[in-house]
Amino acid sequence: MTDHATMTMAANLETRTGRSLEAWIDLVRSQGLDRHGRIISYLKAEHGMTHGYANFVAMQALNPPTSEDELVAAQYAGKELLRPVYEAALSMVMTLGRDVEVAPKKTYVSLRRSKQFALLKPATRTALEIGLNLPGMPGSDRLRPASGMCTHTVRVSSVEEVDEELHGWLSAAYERA
Repeated sequence: MTDHATMTMAANLETRTGRSLEAWIDLVRSQGLDRHGRIISYLKAEHGMTHGYANFVAMQALNPPTSEDELVAAQYAGKELLRPVYEAALSMVMTLGRDVEVAPKKTYVSLRRSKQFALLKPATRTALEIGLNLPGMPGSDRLRPASGMCTHTVRVSSVEEVDEELHGWLSAAYERA
């Protein structure tokens, strides 16, 4: 299935079922289902899913994306409006230096230098979350303190919000890495 077809199918799945493809895959895996036929049977019997969507979920659960492009495409399946926001943020990051390493994972894109300094992740269908490692920096209404892999997060919903203020935070995190 092409990336466009996969993205369309994933968007339609979420619209019709109220759950994202990733949520369905997580559910299937939490049930310990590891065979195509069993996954289809489970989704049809327990969740009333049509055969086409059950087959799609089974295929995606058993054959996860492997290339970096496929990983990113899967992150934005059903969230296509965020892809230009992601691309703008990534373009901004790439201006910071030649040593930026872009490492897509299953649910986010890690941005590294000698260590991770930021990450880009679709938080919702309408907001991209940018995680930043800025220890000791005070938070604000926009730059929110966080725990976990990053010390702060910023949510952006449009290309216009990928602005100079965000560039300053990304630059500071890059310089510290």
